[in-house]
Parts: sequence; C-alpha cells; structure tokens
Amino acid sequence: MFKIVTASEISERMNNGEAIRLIDVREPMEFAIATVEGAELLPMSRISEWLDSLEPNQSIVVMCHHGVRSANVCMYLARNGFTDVSNLHGGIDAWSVEVDAGVARY
Repeated sequence: MFKIVTASEISERMNNGEAIRLIDVREPMEFAIATVEGAELLPMSRISEWLDSLEPNQSIVVMCHHGVRSANVCMYLARNGFTDVSNLHGGIDAWSVEVDAGVARY
C-alpha cells in the first residue's frame, strides 16, 4: 500500500534536506500553469515511458491537481514493488493553500 501525506509535511521534510523524489503526474499544460519547486514532471499518461527511471526503494511522493490521479499512480507503483510511495493529499491545490500561496490555483 502507499501512504497519504500533507503538503505541509512534505514541505517540511524537503526543507530539512530529506531526499524525496517529488513526481508531478499532471500533463505539461497543467504543469505550465502551476509548479512546485523541485517537482519533476512525469505525466501519468506516459507512465510506461518513465517507470523504469524510478528506483523501487527511493522515497517517492506523487502529486497531481487534487490527488486522484496521483493516488492511482501510487497504487500502481505499490503493486509493482515500490516500497516508499506517498500520495500528496489534495495535490498542488493543497500545496498552494498550505505551503505557498504563490503557486497558482486553477
């Protein structure tokens, strides 16, 4: 299974220097509207192209707009042997509300 984490929690962990691979599974046009610093764009629609770039034991946090697509990706990763996977509850929208109001809401 995977964990559910808040934007505040992930921001704090990143600020403390924890090695987290923050993956944004939205589409490029969404990423152009709003981005979290340090997030890596790996669209869910292209998962077969980027899946092999992930290490099964690294700390991975997956995000999208509100948390639905990222939850689906987290389930997929967990079923395929990834051991430290978390879903960002509320997605980039929650990040804008909880962490950085400078991140656009849409």
